Amino acid sequence: METSPVARKLVVVFATLYFVQGFADPTAGLITQPVRSLLRSWGKDAGEIAAFMFLVSMPWNFKIGFGLLTDFVPILGLRRKSYFIVTSLITLIGMIGAAVFPLPEGATGLLILLLILPTLGMAFNDVITDAYMIDRGQPLGLTGRLQSAQWTAIYVAGLLTGVTGGFLSQHGLQRLGFAICAGLSLVTLYVAVFHVEEKANHVIHPDQLKRALATFCSAATNRAVLAIAAFLFLINFNPFSADVLYVHMTKSLGFSEQFVGTTYTLSSVGSIVAGILYGIYAPRIPIKYMVHGSIAFMILASLVYLGMTSTTQAIFISLTYGLVFMITNLIQLDLAARFCPPAAAGTVFALLMSLVNLAVSSSSVVGGRFYTSWSESLGAHRAFDILVLIGASFTAACWLLNWFVRLDRLPPRLAGATEETGRA
Repeated sequence: METSPVARKLVVVFATLYFVQGFADPTAGLITQPVRSLLRSWGKDAGEIAAFMFLVSMPWNFKIGFGLLTDFVPILGLRRKSYFIVTSLITLIGMIGAAVFPLPEGATGLLILLLILPTLGMAFNDVITDAYMIDRGQPLGLTGRLQSAQWTAIYVAGLLTGVTGGFLSQHGLQRLGFAICAGLSLVTLYVAVFHVEEKANHVIHPDQLKRALATFCSAATNRAVLAIAAFLFLINFNPFSADVLYVHMTKSLGFSEQFVGTTYTLSSVGSIVAGILYGIYAPRIPIKYMVHGSIAFMILASLVYLGMTSTTQAIFISLTYGLVFMITNLIQLDLAARFCPPAAAGTVFALLMSLVNLAVSSSSVVGGRFYTSWSESLGAHRAFDILVLIGASFTAACWLLNWFVRLDRLPPRLAGATEETGRA
């Protein structure tokens, strides 16, 4: 196993980049709960909060475009370093703006503008990080270790953002959260300038991007890729999660902002345990068990929320959900990698991960609207439970899809397929 100073440096670099992403991402990091809390203080309901977060998260749905740019449109002869610097600056500017500009009550348009900039920077930076990981890791046989460092770092960040985000929400310190994320963006900029190593020897050929798009289109219309795309969308369409869950816990159940933040931290603890277990046992599990296991686990991850009323239940559910969801997420990443044609593995993988993000954000919007409407006629608890059952039903539909296309009969990982992580 590679233990050279170069290997150790790369592990630190990629762990740092993903830690910052896990901490500063506006859609899943430190400021996510404070932003939801701010919107709720402005009188926004679950549907409106979900719609707001959907708009802010839009850049995550365009990772395929970011991948094409960093792969085929170098800046000053650099494919990675230049884009690292640009995206870090975009994130920094957005976070500073959010921390400095006063936000009048109800100024959702201004808040979206301020947050969509760092989200764009984070989403693009995620794609570049994965591409750079492949550039540096493959020649040294380090992709597995680097991916492990990335996932561990992002969930360690989750341990901190949950409790800290709850504190900021409880005390109305949203601007302090933006300032902290701005400071962390400086860390990414520092890494990009001084620790991302790349020779300026990449040039743009006139037909290079055209050929890249043709290769991608051919791969994206492949029957197997379409099947896994449908599978990933169905299994991630959970209308009770994220924004609806936050509103339900804080408003309907009366949990404090600090406690809600603590549940996010507990979920990260479960995810870290799951990542360790998956790394040990996954290589021994046949593909058919991976497919059926991912469906069953995600249904379980949904159903544990039925009837949640007390803080004790919430603590147990958060740990369970983090454990189950992380196992399911890793299974999905593995399945997606197996389906990607080798000629366009990285690009197609980015498309599949964008579809996952779209399923999560769009289901949150749908769930938010129905939760608000049904809460008035059926009561908040019954409305929430119905959404949980709807989410579990979408996941169960994956078994019907599998019956048609036999995802559980996949061959071993395609030779030459590129391993890559994405936001899940």
